[in-house]
Amino acid sequence: MVGGYATISRIGCLWPQGLWKLDDDGQGNGLVNAKEFEGKVVVVTGAAQGIGKCIAEEFRLAGAQVCIIDKQPGDWFVGDIADKAVLERFAAEVLAKQGRVDVLVNNALPLFKGIDACSYEEFAYAQAVGVTAPFYLAKLFKDHFAAGASIINISSSRDRMSQPQSESYTAAKGGIAALTHALAVSLAGKVRVNSISPGWIDTAFRTYEGPDATQHPAGRVGHPRDIANMALYLASDKAGFITGENICIDGGMTRQMVYHNDCGWTYGK
Repeated sequence: MVGGYATISRIGCLWPQGLWKLDDDGQGNGLVNAKEFEGKVVVVTGAAQGIGKCIAEEFRLAGAQVCIIDKQPGDWFVGDIADKAVLERFAAEVLAKQGRVDVLVNNALPLFKGIDACSYEEFAYAQAVGVTAPFYLAKLFKDHFAAGASIINISSSRDRMSQPQSESYTAAKGGIAALTHALAVSLAGKVRVNSISPGWIDTAFRTYEGPDATQHPAGRVGHPRDIANMALYLASDKAGFITGENICIDGGMTRQMVYHNDCGWTYGK
């Protein structure tokens, strides 16, 4: 069992347990039809926790068979996606059991280190997880995507802005954002390819008050379902005219102009 859901095989295919799910309050105030992705095969990397776990669960609740790879131990395909042989074994097993892929979500988290502490090998490893693996999985599945298939790459708002000492992660996220539009053109007419750039997403679903929340034009910190909702939309027929795009989900933070002593902002360094 993974997170209370029945699984089949070690690639972690999560099968729907019913046609409906309860809303967040658990009281059944508004049932959600969960048939939209019934019978679809969805692959999610790095789905043992956080945003990836939420994406996998939401696809499962929408009826999909979800195949997970993660390096954390669990009832899914366990392996490091920085390893070419691991990717090849994983892809072969997915195709042997499922025969096709409808949705590929490249979510696995790259190493976060800055120029002072990050070694050559660590920087290369971050790019292997964050850019090379998404490229290679797309290549391995290229001839096996179903009609109307979709690739969704999880980038970051750090693909366009930075804090100090973030080079390995930021470079990987910038790379996957660029890879998105390249793949969208190369796979035109066969697979739609888009990316999502999350901002501050609290994977523990905590509620923030005060400046942490109000600094966001949206008035709150994000949570994983904000990203999962967009992933499901981009994978759906509703997004059939969207490809090569990046969608930033950050509560409006990257759209704010921030200068010292302007509009209440102060620089304290």
